[in-house]
Parts: sequence; structure tokens; C-alpha cells
Amino acid sequence: MAKKIGVTMEVGNDGVAVITISNPPVNSLASPIISGLKEKFQDADQRSDVKAIVLTGNGGRFSGGFDINVFQQVHKSGDISLMPEVSIDLVSNLMEDSRKPLVAAVEGLALGGGLELAMACHARVAAPKAQLGLPELTLGVIPGFGGTQRLPRLVGLAKATDMILLSKSISSEEGHMLGLVDALVQPGDLLSTSRKWALDIALGRKPLLRSLHRTDKIGSLSEARAVLKNTRQLAKKIAPNMPQHHACIDVIEEGIVHGGYSGVLKEAEVFKQLVMSDTAKALVHVFFAQRATSKVPNVTDVGLKPRPMKKVAVIGGGLMGSGIATALLLSNTRVVLKEINPEYLQKGLKSVEANLKSLVSRGKLAQDKAGKALSLLKGVLDYAEFKDVDMVIEAVIEKIELKQKIFKEIEDICPPHCILASNTSTIDLNVIGEKTNSKDRIVGAHFFSPAHIMTLLEIVRTENTSAQVILDLMALGKAIKKVPVVVGNCIGFAVNRTFFPYTQGAHMLVNLGVDLFRVDRVITSFGLPLGPFQLGDLAGHGIGMAVKEIYAKVYGDRMFQSPLTELLVKSGRNGKINGRGYYIYEKGTKPKPDSSVLSVVEESRKLTNIMPGGKPISVTDKEIVEMILFPVVNEACRVLDEGVVIRASDLDVASVLGMSFPSYRGGIVFWADTVGPKYIYERLKRLSETYGGFFKPSRYLEERAMNGMLLSEPKASRSRM
Repeated sequence: MAKKIGVTMEVGNDGVAVITISNPPVNSLASPIISGLKEKFQDADQRSDVKAIVLTGNGGRFSGGFDINVFQQVHKSGDISLMPEVSIDLVSNLMEDSRKPLVAAVEGLALGGGLELAMACHARVAAPKAQLGLPELTLGVIPGFGGTQRLPRLVGLAKATDMILLSKSISSEEGHMLGLVDALVQPGDLLSTSRKWALDIALGRKPLLRSLHRTDKIGSLSEARAVLKNTRQLAKKIAPNMPQHHACIDVIEEGIVHGGYSGVLKEAEVFKQLVMSDTAKALVHVFFAQRATSKVPNVTDVGLKPRPMKKVAVIGGGLMGSGIATALLLSNTRVVLKEINPEYLQKGLKSVEANLKSLVSRGKLAQDKAGKALSLLKGVLDYAEFKDVDMVIEAVIEKIELKQKIFKEIEDICPPHCILASNTSTIDLNVIGEKTNSKDRIVGAHFFSPAHIMTLLEIVRTENTSAQVILDLMALGKAIKKVPVVVGNCIGFAVNRTFFPYTQGAHMLVNLGVDLFRVDRVITSFGLPLGPFQLGDLAGHGIGMAVKEIYAKVYGDRMFQSPLTELLVKSGRNGKINGRGYYIYEKGTKPKPDSSVLSVVEESRKLTNIMPGGKPISVTDKEIVEMILFPVVNEACRVLDEGVVIRASDLDVASVLGMSFPSYRGGIVFWADTVGPKYIYERLKRLSETYGGFFKPSRYLEERAMNGMLLSEPKASRSRM
């Protein structure tokens, strides 16, 4: 039976109208729900047999908030009038200013618009462990149904700004302590208590409190201004490139200085402006793009069911292997960790233990859960335990012969249904599996470091990988709280291949005379967490050199050959791993730029000799961003052209989760479309005329620029998928 979507009203013999929101799974406030609420509240107001009203949600949930699909429709059509009028018409006029008492009966969750409806009621009764919060800023907007005004009046300004700015939800227990919730009752008593509460207000036994008119928790104007000043400092720190945080503080201040109703009017106006901002468009895009990654043609739509992965073997207990093992253990999967000798095995097991300890010490994991996770781990030195594993993930060093030998061995020993996966980041899977007869079971499971923290999992399929194997790995990825993105097989796959020009562009700038620390500063202020040089330090320069050789064989015609990394390593600097790279790393302090590295830089500049007339070039910050990120966009174009990803938005998600490209810029392709393909093409063309083939625009970029098309527009089907 299809669950009915809509709003119902039932009037009991006690004279209480119970209005119920039904829109599974989380009772989101879609347009029909909003018009249904308006209709029922008007009806309840007019009926003489209704003395009081209770608002609740169906199926044990109050409401998860406004329907985000509406944002997407507004962005696609550019028509802001698709946003329903809610804040004044429904929330203020029909609900809060209702002559009849109104009580919210909350369980499960009341988030975003859901909590805003509850705050407009005259009291809130909640079941334990309900989740309450206003997470709108994560989508680039602000609360738009009065939340910026009512939350500070119910919990105090400092707590409210903390909840809104950091999108932090609280439990109904904490809400009760703060005064956001008036009574906590067991779920079975929720409706009866709420009805009685509403009648008590109607009979004058309890006060009718309108949240917007309350001032008892705001404090004096000078106290409020001091809190807002601190909040502005916080916003500068956590969201330097986003408008919604500062806009939100302005709207809160408006209500404190000029009164709640004035604040509600300003909130409605600012909300509409923000919905149409680039930031909201980007964040909403990433939200839906992440959902779309779970749809893989000919895999998720052909009636297959994922098989359970009860026991997984990981080969190699280094940084990646121990991280992958940790992620598996945290989702209650039995793990066999294999190493080549007792010393390495101990080291690997200790790394897993250290990963779990670190999660416990940071409050991300309960102590007993860490113990349970560790009990599922077994360290081994041979393949005896592999007889009944459902999957093997190989995570040894990037040596082709070694990987081929391992794959031949596991094919012989593992059961015939077992998935044979490699965590390689650069080697062609067909080469890894060429000595086996089970090519349909071979797949790439490319985790990003540290594997138990980074959320991206690239699932790499060859033309032989079976749909069942891909589906199983997608399901395992979700179970271990990763976002799986299915990609085609090529050197570097989707993320590393798209971003290999990132470091190269930076090296070219430095060899042209630009200060390397300035390059890092410019890129971090653009929104990436680390600039290219600090990222190199973190990854380790030995890896950088090995990977560069592999890329040079395939993409050599469009690479900039810089000796800088080799010179750096020769001078005894391997990066964070030995405490020195471009920066100095000391325990407990932030990395410090190492000015003595400049002699290495000078040596590199002499060898490349590309400074025009031997003089450093003069560039703006904007030009630095373009010279580093436009070549990345150019490579993304080739990845799209070759069908390495199913859809452009998959590359956006992968760039956000795998490279920490700022989500508020929508991912690499979305950002490029915002900047404009024609502009990027013209800049790259000019740069290639000055500095050579590294900047040469790809055919795909040229075609899109010439035809006035977006890079993300789907092309006629040609895919490796």
C-alpha cells in the first residue's frame, strides 16, 4: 500500500485537533505539505469545536525540514517564485499568532524547517533522543521559516549562534535543559501529554508563550553585541569564502536591535537572495551529486542484490592497509591482515590499534566499541585463513611483479566467489590481473589516505569486471561509511589523474620565479585545505617521484618536467615523514615555512631556466589560481571525454571527497562551468602560447567553448563503463 503524502487533521472529543504531517521517510516539507498545513490551520482556527491544536509527524518523526528538491528546481529554472511563502503566511500568522493554543509533539527528528515549525508553536513536548537542529547553512542558505529569530529567544543567543553557525544538532534531553523543549515524555505518552498541555493553555492553567515575543533569554543589547562579535570572528575562521554565515549573523542582529518581527522580514528577504547565490547552487549540487553516485547503469538497475561480506582479508599492513583494516573493523567486518614477516605484522596490528585509540581520544568512538572492533582482527603470515574470505584487498607497494604474484596466489587459494581487489592508485588493473583466469572478479578499491577517515572510495572496473562484483563493493563501501564512485580503468583513475597537473602547475610557477609559500597561501585561501607544496610534504616526496615516472610514460606530452622534487629529496628533505620538506614539522606545532629551502628552489630555477629574460614573472593571486587549477579542469575534460566517469557530477563528488576541493564551489567541473568554459579555454590557449604544451587546451574543452556548452552537459554516449 502506498503511503499517503499529505496533512491530516483529526478532532477528538476533548476538542483538540491533531494535525499530522505525512511524507515518508522524514516528513519533508514539500510544497503540497506546506499548502496542506495552511489549509488545516485555517480550518482549525475557524471550527468552533476546536479548542486547541497539536502538530505532529507520522511514523515516529516530526519533520526533517524543507524539501531540498525545491532548491534544485529553483536553480534549474532560475525561478525564485517556486519557493513557497512559509515564514509569514504559515509560521507567523497561522501558527504563532493563532488564537488557539498550539503544541508541537516531537519525536525522532525536528530539523531545519521542521524545528522552525515546532518553535512557532506555543509549547514543545518531545520524546527522548529526538534530534533538533538548524543545518541550513550547510546548503548555503540560512533558516528561512523564522529560525534565526526564534532559536535565540528560546535557548539564548550564544547557544543559538553556535547551533546555527556550526549546523550542530542537539538531543531533546539537551533541548529540555535549555528550554527549547518544555516537557520530555515517553513516545507512548507523547500525544496524550501534548493534548493535555494544549488544553491547559486554553483553560488558562498554563501560559500561552509566543517565541518571537520573548526577550528573557536575549540579555542586554551590549551583551548581545559582544556575543555577535565573537560569532563574526568564528564565521571569518570557518567560512572565509561563504556568504551565508555573515548574512545569518546580520539577520539575527536585526531581530535583536529592531524586534523579532523585523528580523523575520529581513530573514525572508536574505533567504531568497542566498537561495540564488553561487554558494547555495554549488552546495545543493554536491548534495544531489553525492546521491547520484549510487546509480550505476547495468549494475544497480538490473535486479542484482549485494552479497554479504562477512570476512575480508587485507594484504599489507602499511599506512593504507592498516587504515583500510580499521575502516572495515569499525563496521563489524571480520578482518584478516597479512604481512610478510612478524616484525611488519606487529607494526601493522599496532597501527590499527593506534587508529582506533586516536578515534577514542578524539571522542569519535566509544571505548567498548574500539575493543569490539579490535577483537574482529586477526594477523597472519600465510594464506591459511584465506580459504573462506569473501574479499581480498591488496594494499602492498606499487610494484607490478609483486602485485601480479599476489593475485595469482590468492586466485588459487580463495573461494571461487571471492572478490580480488587492489588498492593501487596508479597501476593498470589489467596488468595486475593478467596472470589470472578470474578477470571478472578483479576490481580496484582505491581508498584515499588516511583510509579510515577519508570518505571517498574509487571503485575501478575493467571491461571484464562483473556487475555483481561492482555492486558488492559499492555495498561494502556504504557499510564502511564511504561514498563509492565507480570509475573506468586508466592510469590515475578519476581523481589522481584529474589532479596530476595540480602539482605541476605549482612547480612551473615556482620555476618562473613565484614564491612557493605564496602559491600555497593563495591556494588555501581559494579553499583547498593544503597548497600543492604542503600536500607534497604530507604525501611524502618519494611517492611523488615514483608516481611522476608512471604518469610521464602515459601523459608525458603534456607534463612539465621539474627537477625540484628530486633536488629536495637529495638535500635530505622527504617531507613530513622526516620532519623536513618545504616546511619544518615539529610535534605539537603548525608546519613552518623553511626559508633555507630557497637554495634548492634557486638550483631548480637554474636548471629549468624558464624565467623570461632570467627575471621572475609578476602574477596576481587570480592568475596563480588559474595557472594551477585550469590545467586540472583541462585534464577533467579528458576524463569526461574518455568516459572514465559515468557523469560529470561523479567527478565533482570525487574531487570534493578525494582532493578536498571546496564543496561550496561545487566540485571541479561545476566550478569550471561557473567560471565559464570559454574563459578557461582562452586563458589556457594564451598560457600555452607563452609557456608551452602543459597548458594546451584539450579537444573537449575547445569544442565546449566554441559551441557555448557547459562542460557538465552529457555527451552522446561513449563510455568505458
